[in-house]
Amino acid sequence: MDLLNTLVDKGLRREPPTREEALAVLATSDDDLLDVVAAAGKVRRHWFGRRVKLNYLVNLKSGLCPEDCSYCSQRLGSTAEILKYTWLKPDQASEAAAAGVAGGAKRVCLVASGRGPTDRDVDRVSETIRAIKERTGDVEVCACLGLLSDGQAERLREAGADAYNHNLNTSEATYGEITTTHTYADRVDTVRKAHAAGLSACSGLIAGMGESDEDLVDVVFSLRALDPDSVPVNFLIPMEGTPLEKEWHLTPQRCLRILAMTRFVCPDVEVRIAGGREVHLRTLQPLALHLANSIFLGDYLTSEGQAGKADLEMIADAGFEVEGTDQVTLPEHRAGERGGCGADRAGRAGCATGADGTGCAGGTDEAAGAGAAAPGPGRPRTDLVAVRRRGAGTDLAPNA
Repeated sequence: MDLLNTLVDKGLRREPPTREEALAVLATSDDDLLDVVAAAGKVRRHWFGRRVKLNYLVNLKSGLCPEDCSYCSQRLGSTAEILKYTWLKPDQASEAAAAGVAGGAKRVCLVASGRGPTDRDVDRVSETIRAIKERTGDVEVCACLGLLSDGQAERLREAGADAYNHNLNTSEATYGEITTTHTYADRVDTVRKAHAAGLSACSGLIAGMGESDEDLVDVVFSLRALDPDSVPVNFLIPMEGTPLEKEWHLTPQRCLRILAMTRFVCPDVEVRIAGGREVHLRTLQPLALHLANSIFLGDYLTSEGQAGKADLEMIADAGFEVEGTDQVTLPEHRAGERGGCGADRAGRAGCATGADGTGCAGGTDEAAGAGAAAPGPGRPRTDLVAVRRRGAGTDLAPNA
């Protein structure tokens, strides 16, 4: 296809597609899907080789959020039967983080529900960051705590944080339909605060909330304009007890097209398959590794993920390798632009992603247990969700 050849050429030059070209990727047929994956895979391999970055979520505070994000199981008024607990102590969080690192994770993502941190919360998280760094050495730490006030990003960086995650989630035009307790501009402001503080900015989207192709393209181009180092792509798991509980629109094929479009628009940026990959990509997860260069290992915030061992086997079977702590995630031209992803303040191998799959006025939150019969060909599955009952905040060992 001439379109795909054009997109590969542009991706290798770090040139974005036009909006019409990005929309055309989402409109391709199933007959052309493997060609789309192969084309985007060329761009991915050019900038990231066959490496896969592993990230591990630690949920510092779960549930009881005052925000009304429609996708989130931790939202105000949610009746989802999720874990609810207040702040983990630093030693509890560092123990959970160590389990992820032992499983191969290069980055630990610290997430807390809520609109945004108080100054006391920043003190708590700073103490936790120091405890994790002392216990696990050069592990990268990303915080995802919601909307930041002035000076908080700088304090997190001083405590040793490498990155900050705050997702845009959807297009500016439709944001008010998803959340009313804060604005799209609030989210943009927090990403810019992270940038200004010298943190590696991580910001992504949630697909599957009933948005149009135009909305998906708009939010990805908005992300490119913000220039984050990593872009997590979440796939909504409709939560029982939330306004979006019936929004089961995604198929594995559509998820692959969304990832390919994101790769073409953000060719040299870390693209991460985040929340919902097991539910929506299912047996096509290995194909998605040809598009994204980063995934989460094990469980998410409020839902169980694929077993860590299965993740590692999938990566190896697909012909990829886990990125080591001695390898720089981002291409040299990006790694050298700032002390975020690629090389940290001491010049060590650095960064990668931020936390997502979150509430915290952040990304997407998965959980719930909607039972349904297996659908016909090409139809979404609604029967593959399990509430997390292990790991941090529970008495059961983590899935690392």
